[in-house]
Amino acid sequence: MEALRGPHNLIRLIRTGATFERTGAMAVVLDAVEAPRAVRLAVRLFAAPFRWMGYEGDASMPPATRAITALGPAYIKFGQILSTRPDVVGEELAMQLRVLQDSLPPFPTAQAKRAVAVELGQPVDAMFSEFSEPVAAASIAQVHRARLAETGETVAVKVLRPGIERAFRRDIEAFYFAARMIERLSPASRRLRPVEVIAHFESVVLGELDLRLEASAAAEFAANTAKDEGFAVPALRWHLSGRRVMTMSWVEGIGAAEVAEIDAAGHDRKRLAARVLQLFLAHALRDGFFHGDMHQGNLKVGPDGTLIALDFGIMGRIDEYTRRVYAEIIFGFIRKDYRRVAEVHFEAGYVPADRDVDAFASALRAVGEPIFGMDASRISMARLLNYLFEVTERFGMETRTELILLQRTMVVVEGVARTLDPHINIWEASRPVVEDYIRESIGPKAVARDLGRTIQVLSRFGPRLPALAEAALVRQSHPEPEPRRRDLPPLAWLTIGAALTATAGWIASLV
Repeated sequence: MEALRGPHNLIRLIRTGATFERTGAMAVVLDAVEAPRAVRLAVRLFAAPFRWMGYEGDASMPPATRAITALGPAYIKFGQILSTRPDVVGEELAMQLRVLQDSLPPFPTAQAKRAVAVELGQPVDAMFSEFSEPVAAASIAQVHRARLAETGETVAVKVLRPGIERAFRRDIEAFYFAARMIERLSPASRRLRPVEVIAHFESVVLGELDLRLEASAAAEFAANTAKDEGFAVPALRWHLSGRRVMTMSWVEGIGAAEVAEIDAAGHDRKRLAARVLQLFLAHALRDGFFHGDMHQGNLKVGPDGTLIALDFGIMGRIDEYTRRVYAEIIFGFIRKDYRRVAEVHFEAGYVPADRDVDAFASALRAVGEPIFGMDASRISMARLLNYLFEVTERFGMETRTELILLQRTMVVVEGVARTLDPHINIWEASRPVVEDYIRESIGPKAVARDLGRTIQVLSRFGPRLPALAEAALVRQSHPEPEPRRRDLPPLAWLTIGAALTATAGWIASLV
């Protein structure tokens, strides 16, 4: 089957380049990333003969936006990320791409009403006394303002785009094809695990295509952040939500990208910028559950300055061990302890053990030092990311798929903060949150808490430990033939070790 799809995917990728050439986006993108002359020439020579295959797109849009929207939802997702990074793609291109966040062409309201009626099993008029034209349209869904017939409450009704699942599947297959080709043609790229990266992207996107999962994520996120001052999540209406429809309370606010309106309302943009960054880090480190699509289109500033999060289709999770590693890395950079940052990378297995830790620490210093003492407007993030990529390649670091969303969101959140305050120092803004987490999670208190959790786990198996230990000792006394015996000793020692650990913990608690 894959062989049959290969030509189709190749044509899809050729059409991507052709669309960028036909819409004029190719020149815009090459200029934005300051591509070398040889690269520009090679790309243009390859794309020009296939120009006729490209989509024409909406001629009223700027070139890059026109090309991306013509190519489909998966491309729009990438465009949304780039729209938050004017330091990487340039201010002009970033401004063009911002319309991808919530200003895409909507689908007809009649189609949305039919989808709502089918999904919720009753006529729209029976549920809503009012149902507006689309107020926001993004790559996957659009939002309508409605009024509940029963209570008169104003709500937001989110409806998936018709045929969106098929469109995403087509794009993702082409991305897989491109990733496999890159791995075959460039062995050096394999450490970046391009196929696994696409697999991660696929899992994230497919989660957005079932609004029941988004509703669940929104409810969990609201519970986690209920005590966060100056932060809010709209309330979910479960009885009016399903796989293709989700209903939440309506919120009023100014979009995070509307800098002039934020100023006119009297809000402190510097405080908001720092708060965006600190809230993201608090959610990632404290809860291990964070908003994975925190661009300007998904953030509003309420009348009282409260940050209101929207769109919970992409949420990230990281386990406690990874959170501690991540915090130690950030804390090490803040303290300029590059040796410790390097050691953490080695301890976590991010860098092969046969590499030189001192050389890696020196390379990390070259990444971190240019940032300190400088405001964000003087840092070229494009050059910084390029150098960091060179460092990871030199030391054989592989892409950590479990950290892709965290790293991507950190980039997006920093972009949002820079929009609000171009002079923000990301390290100084991050320091309070990271230091609090370090105090709580690394040190005597954390050790005591970890031991307590270990004893709790062992205590749940307490009634079974004697029988397990006896069975293991019996097996040791009467060993099986060699082929079967190999799997038994580890289990036996694990059981005995668990029993001894539980006993030691009990004795320690009495001392």
